[in-house]
Amino acid sequence: MKAYLILANGRVFEGESIGATGVVTGETVFTTGMNGYIETLTDPSYYGQIVTQTFPLIGNYGVIPKDFESSSIHVKGYIVRTLCDEPSNFRCDGKLEDWLKAQKIIGISGIDTRALTKVLRESGVMNGMLVSGESEEAKNILKALKKPEEKQKILSEIRAYTITDAVKSVTGSASAVEEPADVVFKESAEYRFVPVKSDGTKIYDQKVAMKAGKGKKVVLWDFGAKANIRRELLKRGLEVVTVSGETTAKEILALNPDGIMLSNGPGDPKENVKIISEIKKLIKAKLPIFGICLGHQLLALASGADTEKLKYGHRGPNQPVKYLQTGRVYISTQNHGYAVKNDTLPKGAKLSFINTNDGTCEGILYTKFPAFSVQFHPEACAGPLDTSFLFDDFVKLINSSISAKEDK
Repeated sequence: MKAYLILANGRVFEGESIGATGVVTGETVFTTGMNGYIETLTDPSYYGQIVTQTFPLIGNYGVIPKDFESSSIHVKGYIVRTLCDEPSNFRCDGKLEDWLKAQKIIGISGIDTRALTKVLRESGVMNGMLVSGESEEAKNILKALKKPEEKQKILSEIRAYTITDAVKSVTGSASAVEEPADVVFKESAEYRFVPVKSDGTKIYDQKVAMKAGKGKKVVLWDFGAKANIRRELLKRGLEVVTVSGETTAKEILALNPDGIMLSNGPGDPKENVKIISEIKKLIKAKLPIFGICLGHQLLALASGADTEKLKYGHRGPNQPVKYLQTGRVYISTQNHGYAVKNDTLPKGAKLSFINTNDGTCEGILYTKFPAFSVQFHPEACAGPLDTSFLFDDFVKLINSSISAKEDK
């Protein structure tokens, strides 16, 4: 069955239908991972987007539910060069094609993803429409493409698409795949990865890994959190209480946490006016805060900084970031289309990481209150393990904050 990708600039790619059939419009982006397509599909940060996989063969290890980052697929549509028909992996629990159909995700394969990626890289992220199947709507759209005036109407509709209510739409979606700390550590030792210290050594002893965080409570403020953020906190011995994106600062403080984790999530950070207002209240409470991705952007906005939309964003597990404190470069996993503007950081906030490709802000250290944040994903699943030590830094920040209060 034929399928078509119609870009907002008028270019049309013809390929084969995968997954569900129908018509869907979204923001077309690309991600450069060689693996991790399961995590990509279930990452809430991709809400509203049609995702292109630049690696040519996708689906070769099938579907593995234990690797889900949330309970369902969040991409608006899916684009691959070649879809594997016969996956092979001892953990495989089904075919990617069947999963896409079950989740009603429209996809396309067999197109030149290199050409598409080049368009998105040079022109920037643009909206697109996937048309698949033989419904009346699909037939009418394909007929309209052959008539200049009607084609312009379709392109106008595609260009008008915007992602709205993103956080509200995905918050809490990872709760269905949550597991207790002992299960998390056991499975991590077998299939994922155990805690990695800043010197690169791994900690396989559960008691040692959890010692510093034992007895401390962290509130995970879920703006579309990946499940692996919670897993990484649990591996350090922390008690994790997940709350929705609509939770107020008053409700969070009533839980009497020792620290607060601001999660990743989708959409334009400036859309979340109420959340930014609540973060300002938490800043005044001077509780230790760690922000990742959207959480990093929201914390910056609450502190007085500004954000901007990037031309085509950073997506994939091969993004280099420089730690300014040491000068060391780490390879990170990223998935974002917005960034904090370097020259807008207020007093009491300084750059901690920068992207070595374009110099954009990848991390901020706050000095007027106990907090730090990063634009990339130190929970890195799938991806490099280089920066997972930042979760240990969060535990240290919590313990030092508790010690400071006790000294008073």
